[in-house]
Amino acid sequence: MDAPLAAAYERCRALHRYHGRTYYLATQLLPKWKRRHVHALYGFTRYADEIVDRMGGATPQERADELAAWSAEFLRGLRGGHTGDPLLPAVLHTIQVFDIDLEDFRKFLHSMAMDLTVTSYETYDDLLLYMEGSAAVIGTMMLPILESSDRAAAREPARQLGLAFQLTNFIRDVAEDLQRGRIYLPQQDLRAFGVSRADLEQARAARRSSPKIKSLIRYFVSLARRHYALAAPGIPMLAPASQACMTAAYRLYGGILTEIEAQDYDVFARRAAVPTWRKLAVALSCVLARPSAPADVLDIPRQRDDAGVLDLRGTAA
Repeated sequence: MDAPLAAAYERCRALHRYHGRTYYLATQLLPKWKRRHVHALYGFTRYADEIVDRMGGATPQERADELAAWSAEFLRGLRGGHTGDPLLPAVLHTIQVFDIDLEDFRKFLHSMAMDLTVTSYETYDDLLLYMEGSAAVIGTMMLPILESSDRAAAREPARQLGLAFQLTNFIRDVAEDLQRGRIYLPQQDLRAFGVSRADLEQARAARRSSPKIKSLIRYFVSLARRHYALAAPGIPMLAPASQACMTAAYRLYGGILTEIEAQDYDVFARRAAVPTWRKLAVALSCVLARPSAPADVLDIPRQRDDAGVLDLRGTAA
């Protein structure tokens, strides 16, 4: 592997370790040769998401222009053109190695562009159209890396797991998304529970949910659990070497919902998180359940990356 490609994979790994601690921990349960490819997909999706969510004074048009320019460079790389981007060589190589469907990447970038202009969704079906690109396709991107004896049968559970993870994030991050001017929970459902945008803003300011908001969140937790249930049959379809990773990810992300339940569905009081000791316990149980595990599977991310606070594409800040 040449130096620029190795550096791109390392940059993606560092981003994953720093910004996606739960998923990074689960990824350590994969065989080492697979991990870098998962890191590459994470790095790609994370950077696109950060362009969209950047709050440092950039206007929506400036972010749209940056996303369009970065997407164009990605497409140029797919056509064999040179890219000087420090992240893209890793994902371009991963796509080539596993022949990942390029339509998934088109849908993903389309959903990222939607975040620049769409701030709410009327119905759950409308939200699902967005999540098809922002989440479901990430599940299907992963399938060639995870491997399956029946990829066609495993495709729908993989989509459902992506949807389950995304909806879990939306439930947990209502306050954070509201600060960015977005409400992902559909307006139709807000009205059904008697919750307005003003109610959400008031709860964010008070750091306390009203009973109506708690009822709304309870409903969405139950909806997320349905997606997890639809995803569960896909894990045994994966290659044995990939099952521990996805079992851990499934349990850890599902554990966020358990934490939300434990705090009485009040997502404004604090950001729900699975305690570190429980994450380690889940990871260890998945390791012990596997016939053989590499010695380096517990490369646990610390509170800060070795390099400090990471810039998304450049050197440590």
